[in-house]
Amino acid sequence: MERTTVTLDEQSLAALSHPLRARLLSLLRIEGPSTASGLAERLGESSGLTSYHLRKLADAGLIEEDPERGSRRERWWRAAHGLTAYSASDFLGSRPAYRATQEMRRQAYRWQLRLLEQWLAEEAEWDEEWVEAADSSDDVLTLTPDRAKAMTAEIRAVVERYRDETAPADESAARVLWLQHLVPFRGELPL
Repeated sequence: MERTTVTLDEQSLAALSHPLRARLLSLLRIEGPSTASGLAERLGESSGLTSYHLRKLADAGLIEEDPERGSRRERWWRAAHGLTAYSASDFLGSRPAYRATQEMRRQAYRWQLRLLEQWLAEEAEWDEEWVEAADSSDDVLTLTPDRAKAMTAEIRAVVERYRDETAPADESAARVLWLQHLVPFRGELPL
């Protein structure tokens, strides 16, 4: 499937702002198509609950049935798009929708922190080359909003270029997680 992007509107935002639905969509994107039962087992939830939330995601156009898998008894689901895009600024006029963007970002940041904590716990088990290749960095810049958007677009283009390259056949290759945060702050750097 071609890697497409969906831009959230208020309906799809409302569907995705539920924490379990966000996790379901993430799993379908990262691990590929699955059934409600498979996702329920993976998340420690009931298949009835995951089925309900999968239907809500499908109603919002965020996931779809996978026509290449499944049977009458077993429905397979897949992500309808590879990426989700939205700007919190698009929802500033609707207090409930803006709050939903805050909750979505809060859940995403918590997920990212769990992944980083997992890396720290497992780091010593990885080959030295991977420990050396792993990176975290930060910097403080003074930018205008236009320059911040341009920098983000340039970094995303680099990430997409690496994504589009053929995966190396080298057995030392591993999936990696790339994270980016660009947020302004006032006064002293909050530590």
